[in-house]
Amino acid sequence: MKFSKREIEQIKAHHLTPEKVLGDLQQFEKGIPFTHLISAATHNNGILTFSIEQQNDLVALYEKNQNTNTIVKFVPASGAATRMFEHLHHFVDTYNPDEQKFNAYLKENDPQMLQEFLKGLPHFAFIKKLRKKIRKRFPDYKFYKKGKRTHLLVKTLLEEEGLNYSNLPKGLIPFHRYNKNTATAFEEQLLEAGHYATSQSQAYLHFTFSEQFVEDFKKEFINVKNRVERKAKCTFNISYSFQKSSTDTIAVTLNNKPFRDGDKNFHFRPAGHGALIENLNDIDADLVFIKNIDNVVIESKVEEIARHKKILAGKLMEVQSKAFKLLKTIDKFPNEQTLLRDARGFMASELNIKNLPENLEAAKNLLNRPIRVCGMVQNTGAPGGGPFWVQRPDGSISLQIVELSQVDTSDTHQMNIVKEATHFNPVDLVCGLKNYKGEKFDLTRYVNPNSGFISHKSHQGKTIKALELPGLWNGAMAHWNTLFVEVPLSTFNPVKTVNDLLKETHQVI
Repeated sequence: MKFSKREIEQIKAHHLTPEKVLGDLQQFEKGIPFTHLISAATHNNGILTFSIEQQNDLVALYEKNQNTNTIVKFVPASGAATRMFEHLHHFVDTYNPDEQKFNAYLKENDPQMLQEFLKGLPHFAFIKKLRKKIRKRFPDYKFYKKGKRTHLLVKTLLEEEGLNYSNLPKGLIPFHRYNKNTATAFEEQLLEAGHYATSQSQAYLHFTFSEQFVEDFKKEFINVKNRVERKAKCTFNISYSFQKSSTDTIAVTLNNKPFRDGDKNFHFRPAGHGALIENLNDIDADLVFIKNIDNVVIESKVEEIARHKKILAGKLMEVQSKAFKLLKTIDKFPNEQTLLRDARGFMASELNIKNLPENLEAAKNLLNRPIRVCGMVQNTGAPGGGPFWVQRPDGSISLQIVELSQVDTSDTHQMNIVKEATHFNPVDLVCGLKNYKGEKFDLTRYVNPNSGFISHKSHQGKTIKALELPGLWNGAMAHWNTLFVEVPLSTFNPVKTVNDLLKETHQVI
């Protein structure tokens, strides 16, 4: 395909190149190959478990070295809260209080989530703000019938004229209510970081925001800074970045032709969280914790969360120290063949490397890579990727986090392996981003470009195909050295729907 001068200008204005766009179009044509699963990672087969004594040793190791490392907590936080309120949007769109009685609506629909929300109203952190806004907007609110009151309450929660929560980023939604204040997910991420992601009494956090909400997050930080620093006994340093437009991908029609809008312009879309490997690559730190913005708990439960973060980080330091020692020794004695035996033994026993190197140069190449230690929780039926042994196109076998969309669901054998999975990925990672010489790795070198996703979306009332880059903890880290460690389910407390805020881990009283 040859682009016109106008199209090239549009591509360049989006910080892309014609070659990159052509490559994306070719990817749509070729399709993305399915991941070939060998087996599920399970206890003693890719997933590590530790005794209490071992856990204590790893915590001690991390705490001993904590102040000599630069540490950053990396939190993807650009997602809007829209999906949190999906069932409430459905109610607003399908119920007209002027035409239908509320009880009749409940009988004709599946009201379980709506009724759970209404029953739990007094327990939401935002209830006082919501009631205040309703009184201001609708002075006669208390005189309306229940159906109209409910409809107005939900609209006030969601819509721009009200609290506008449906359009805010999830990080700015009040999650928890304490005696003297409420706390957003953003504030809870700060407080949690103060319990484990500090060095020299400094906590550094990097958030990936949507550009339009930067000022809102800055304002929120000003509001909570003194409170969280007093509680955490540390100073917080916040940096942020945006998903780069240069990582966007072109959308196509169902026939794989570039989709054009009403003005005949190409339509480019953000390429999913895998694009954030570029943002992570810009961070200069020895150790980086990664956690999603909505996975937080109330203050009384933070210590338990912090302990398991320290266990993961201690394991990273333990394995990294051994790898660094081997690499330095190989540099010093490049012809010492006994080192190959040592390297192969270490790789097989501690790095989950199945295809062992035949020479020291290959051993060095395999050892000198970014390392990640990923927490895994036991399956509860929650959606999300899982830990598997995977065969790469070159025949090598490695541990990977795999999403169901990467698997050929029509293949009975592959689906049987999926069903055998005992754990899933809660997005709980600790990453080593520097090599044995203290130099930053170029993380873009360790991405598997053939492990992205092609999905169907809607734009301007038409179905289009979108190309998503390999997920941040999936294909974007495919060629890292990887360890999986079991962590308890208590460390996984995401808020996927607003009703999740009614769970014990989000309720103070």
